[in-house]
Amino acid sequence: MSELNFTGLNHLVDAIARQIEQARSQVRQTVNIAMVQSYWEIGRLIVEEEQQGESRAAYGKQQLQQLSQQLTERLGKGFDVGNLRNMRQFYLAFPIHDAVRSELSWTHYRALMRIDNPAARDWYLQEAISQSWSARALERQINVLYYERLLASKDRALVEQEAKANTQPLAETAQDYLRDPYILDFLNLQDKTYQECELEQAIISNLQQFLLELGKGFAFVERQQRIRFDDEDFYIDLVFYNFKLKCFLLVDLKLDKLKHQDIGQMDTYIRLYDERRKGHDDNPTIGLVLCSEKSEAVVKYSVLAEQKQLFAAKYLPYLPTEEELKRELERERAVLSGKLKMENGK
Repeated sequence: MSELNFTGLNHLVDAIARQIEQARSQVRQTVNIAMVQSYWEIGRLIVEEEQQGESRAAYGKQQLQQLSQQLTERLGKGFDVGNLRNMRQFYLAFPIHDAVRSELSWTHYRALMRIDNPAARDWYLQEAISQSWSARALERQINVLYYERLLASKDRALVEQEAKANTQPLAETAQDYLRDPYILDFLNLQDKTYQECELEQAIISNLQQFLLELGKGFAFVERQQRIRFDDEDFYIDLVFYNFKLKCFLLVDLKLDKLKHQDIGQMDTYIRLYDERRKGHDDNPTIGLVLCSEKSEAVVKYSVLAEQKQLFAAKYLPYLPTEEELKRELERERAVLSGKLKMENGK
């Protein structure tokens, strides 16, 4: 076979393979939509049947066992009591049929059904669609309390407004896009002997997951970006751009407790970046010092207390328990509440 024919054959194989892969993807999507819709209908039928029973709890448990046995005998696997209970819960969590979105799989919905707070559940659903989260990504964001951490980063009035309105939280300022703490369990840094360069390399090696943890709208720009001022070179650990805020984010990694000089250094980076790199249509640069431990004294008695473009946050190299993370969020919210009271008392 000539080289020309061989090349032409390769192109033909590629074209056919793309067509088959596209068709398979469409089939999977069609099957997924049909399955999700079918499970919702099954859940509706189970709930409506239960509501006609005299003793709902006992009736429901007995009926699910009998229903599972007969459906399995007639249709095969997939209808055990656990699955039927999930379908029932699916309908109870999403009783309005139009709320069931075709973009999400049954695995997505099984994760969403575990969320008791309707506002949080709706928020995760919308984010999973808009950000094209896989079911695994959605599961992780729920486990690390993404929604709760986002609310904790807002001021108290906005949190109360969100709770009353029961709507999707607004995100308009830099503080609304940054959280504290950041969960870096995917870096596998349980060994506390690692260096800053190793932390940086681990982030680069797991960049997709770090972007997911960083939040909405961020894109990676460069590591160890150099900025020259007079005869001195400055190197910024990580540089990102947020397309929703339309600004750069500079990240400085610190293994130790936050220090005053860390804040001063980041303040210098921000000023230089605004002067040397920021475009005329970009918003002011924001800086984030990511440290293993925050210092309340540094936060209170430094430019962090007044600077709206400079932030510090703690990172956790492991996945904390839900209770540990909730305590951390409550602590942050208490600090923020105290700060607001001081500002209002001025």
